[in-house]
Amino acid sequence: MQDMNKGHWEEVYKNKNPDQVSWTQQKPQTSLDFIDSFGLGKDAKIIDIGGGDSNLVDFLIDEGYRHITVLDISEKALEKAKTRLGAKAEKINWIVSDITEFETDETYDIWHDRAAFHFLTTDEQVLKYTRIAQRNTTGFMIIGTFSKNGPAKCSGLEIRQYDDHSLAANFERDFEKIKCLTEDHITPFDTAQNFIFCSFRKK
Repeated sequence: MQDMNKGHWEEVYKNKNPDQVSWTQQKPQTSLDFIDSFGLGKDAKIIDIGGGDSNLVDFLIDEGYRHITVLDISEKALEKAKTRLGAKAEKINWIVSDITEFETDETYDIWHDRAAFHFLTTDEQVLKYTRIAQRNTTGFMIIGTFSKNGPAKCSGLEIRQYDDHSLAANFERDFEKIKCLTEDHITPFDTAQNFIFCSFRKK
């Protein structure tokens, strides 16, 4: 499963530009608003799970955050982000890993995930993810997935849809839900994808 998915994502990022994939956002405003709402300083350690070549890292650098990690299963995705950022890329810690196999002694003040978690379609994968998040997050978490009104697939792969209750249920042992909201993401193809975003505080 892991190697198959890695091959899939390497192929996607090799062959498609940001305007050819549905998840591209010019400015990830919702994520930035959640991060700002936690009131942590610019020394906060932030990890972006499945960040790929998302623009979130660009805005975090510009806002002055100094400890940013981007993790993705696709090496090609991270290469694209590094090329886009140029010299700024040296300020970022880049990790190529399947999130369910991620091992580190590092801990993070903010764990951010927009549209990676919903690709975990088995209970075993979800459990691995939640254990890793619990172990490596000391402060806050933001998870964004397709909602029950969103697509059932993404990039040709099955996903799991969530609402605020089902999303929070996966993390309730270790995290307290702060806030959830739904929003339509307008894709580069001018279609709408309904997302649920929830923020959590480590208990």
